[in-house]
Amino acid sequence: MRHTPPLQVTYQNDGTQMIPDNCTLCPLHKERTNIVIGTGDLHAAIMFVGEAPGEQEDLKGDPFVGPAGKLLDKLLHKAGLKRKDVFITNVVKCRPPGNREPTPEEIHMCSPFLRKQIQAIQPRVLVTLGRVATQRLTFQFGAMGDLLSNPNLTYTYREDAPIPVLALYHPSYLLRQGAALRGKAKPLFLDAVARLKRATEYQQVG
Repeated sequence: MRHTPPLQVTYQNDGTQMIPDNCTLCPLHKERTNIVIGTGDLHAAIMFVGEAPGEQEDLKGDPFVGPAGKLLDKLLHKAGLKRKDVFITNVVKCRPPGNREPTPEEIHMCSPFLRKQIQAIQPRVLVTLGRVATQRLTFQFGAMGDLLSNPNLTYTYREDAPIPVLALYHPSYLLRQGAALRGKAKPLFLDAVARLKRATEYQQVG
């Protein structure tokens, strides 16, 4: 049985997670262009967690900069939020080939980085984008529709301080539902905006 060496984690002066440029913990390193760590306010009350970088994210080194990112920006705007006021990252920091879902092994190997990011930023609410991120942070499994209907999702890294989780469909899923967000996509978009408006309430706490 192959044993994975202990993960060595270092930090920048601002306390955010820094992944070594030569990270080879999972096979995704073989084809990546950039490690996509995250971007935004390091003291954000609202932290967004997606699935994995796509093609544009891999090329530019920032999360959600492709078509799904443009839709996320639109969602933020409709909810009265700005990208600079939240923190955005992914469960997996390197792009899976062909934008496939990350494997359980890839998710497992990247999990310490995400956990340390959450500990450093200490958001008041986590907004998960899609099934992969929602299941990883809440350990609740099932269809995305079932996860969306659960009002009691939480993420716990300290048993005395669970963080509320607000689940949303991934923006790329919304894009696949209809051009210009018409038809089936429109109510999903409006529901996502309403959920994000609920998330803004956490900015006023404390």
